[in-house]
Order: sequence, then structure tokens, then C-alpha cells
Amino acid sequence: MEKRQRQATLLRIISEKEVETQEELRRCLAEAGITATQATISRDMRELKIRKGIAESGANCYYVGAAAPERHNSIFAQSVIAVDYAGNMVVIRCHAGMAPAACKIVDEKSFGLVVGTIAGDDTIFVLTRSEKHAIQLVEQLKTMYT
Repeated sequence: MEKRQRQATLLRIISEKEVETQEELRRCLAEAGITATQATISRDMRELKIRKGIAESGANCYYVGAAAPERHNSIFAQSVIAVDYAGNMVVIRCHAGMAPAACKIVDEKSFGLVVGTIAGDDTIFVLTRSEKHAIQLVEQLKTMYT
């Protein structure tokens, strides 16, 4: 099986249905007549910039990187309850279990203001270089969930 064909099939599957695990993705590929190992699927996913996120249905499933901005905003908006800051620290309060997904979005977008992040179950701490950067970050984040 040619790599391009396998990757095209992988993208088609992810765009057509909510796939939650690599094992489920491997089964879908097998149903399409493509045999692939977990290592091959992982490599393909990395190359294709396939990530995991929360779909509108609430399922934690794979999506294609090109769909990320719209989906990121949706995931962030669904996850975040409040954003505030103190000094150069931004605190993002989330619904239970949603902080890691929201934190991933902050990490990926970075905004050029973030030094680092730490996510718990429902809280994210974001370190910025200055209070001015914290204020700017809070303003940007608020536009993503309000």
C-alpha cells in the first residue's frame, strides 16, 4: 500500500467520523482494506498534523490540523469558565476535566506572550514575561470564549 493512499484514507476517515483511539482508526483502515501498524499510524498522524480535540458531540476525537483554528476556538469556548491575572500569572478556570485540552490550545497558539503553562483538572496557570503581557493575554483569551 502506498503511503499517500494510506494517508489520504486516514484523512478521509477522520473527516467523516469521530475516531477516538488509534486502535479504532486502525480498524477503520482495515475495513478500507489497508493494513497498518500502530507505529505507522502514529507516524502518519504526526506527518499529517492530526491532533485530538473535543468535537461538538463532546467526544474526544482526532481532527486534521487544518481544521484546528475553528475547532480550537470551539474547544476553548466550551472549556473555559473565567480568565484572570495577578502580576505576570494568568489563571484560566475550566469545567472539570477540560483544563488539559484548553491548555494545549494556549500552548499551540502561544501568542508570543507565554513563557510556560501548567494544567490541572480544572485550572491552568500561564506564566508570562510581564504584567503587561498577562493583561494582553487575558484580553486575547477572553475573545476566544466570550
